[in-house]
Amino acid sequence: MPVKKKRPATAVKAAAAKPRAKKPPAERELVSFDFAVKYLLRGKRDYVVLNGFLSELLGKKVVVKSLEDVENIKDDKDDKTNRVDLKAQIDGGEIVLFEIQFIQEFDFLGRVLFGVSSAIVDQVKEGKFYNIQKVYSVIIAYSNLNAKREYLFSGEMNHFNGVHYKDEQIPFSQAIAPKSKKMVGIHPEYYLILPRMFDEKMRGLFDEWVYILKNSAVRDDFKAAGIKEAKTKLDYLRMTPEQKKAYKRYLEKRRSADSAIQTAEGIGERRGRLEERAKLVKSMYETGLTVAKIVKSTKLSETAVKRILGL
Repeated sequence: MPVKKKRPATAVKAAAAKPRAKKPPAERELVSFDFAVKYLLRGKRDYVVLNGFLSELLGKKVVVKSLEDVENIKDDKDDKTNRVDLKAQIDGGEIVLFEIQFIQEFDFLGRVLFGVSSAIVDQVKEGKFYNIQKVYSVIIAYSNLNAKREYLFSGEMNHFNGVHYKDEQIPFSQAIAPKSKKMVGIHPEYYLILPRMFDEKMRGLFDEWVYILKNSAVRDDFKAAGIKEAKTKLDYLRMTPEQKKAYKRYLEKRRSADSAIQTAEGIGERRGRLEERAKLVKSMYETGLTVAKIVKSTKLSETAVKRILGL
């Protein structure tokens, strides 16, 4: 009996046997995090969003107990578009300061330090024990602050290092009460997040929150703590018509401010380039080069070179 030859797989079957390319996860538009913190996430039922954000950032279970404005935030949606300042007290009495910065200012880090220092001073009552609770400073900056690749920075002084004996350290911590043996760290801890620097590579669960900070959107495959609640609490479609109008005004104001600063930065860059060229022309002339050679080397016009040299 003749043996039947095995029929080659058809192109359709062959294609079906290959692993199919996965569809990109669906996204849902959210209101921007800064607007949500400033106007939407004010009630205790909404703390679950901040709980998740802080739990993933700090790497431990965090429960927000109360919120307090560091500055008196007005109802005017156009007021203080540069930043949002918020003070949260979490379980254990520790304090978290939120600061969201859109336009880079020369005294930016000075203001951050002042805010942390104020939060420490406010804990100390005259004549009382210095029972300092740890302060976490969470800074979200929508400028690169001269960063090259990184989008998440942290800073903390957790001990003193010996100068002469390098192996000796003294922890920056103290007892929680005069006779207690339990020691807790009290030095402030800083977290600087630069959403625009984020390359959208998911290295950990907190990156899902950075994605939200950058894109004002959430993907269906996100699983970080608080993300599920954020989908509901920050869903643009769930906003009332009045909230949507206020949000659009807020974004328009923010875009205008961002455009203004970018224009100013561009002018500054052009001025900087002209100043550098002027220094170069003067330096070349001082070394004995003729105007003709300077023109050829710099690609500037003869008139421009002579103007720089005052000829």
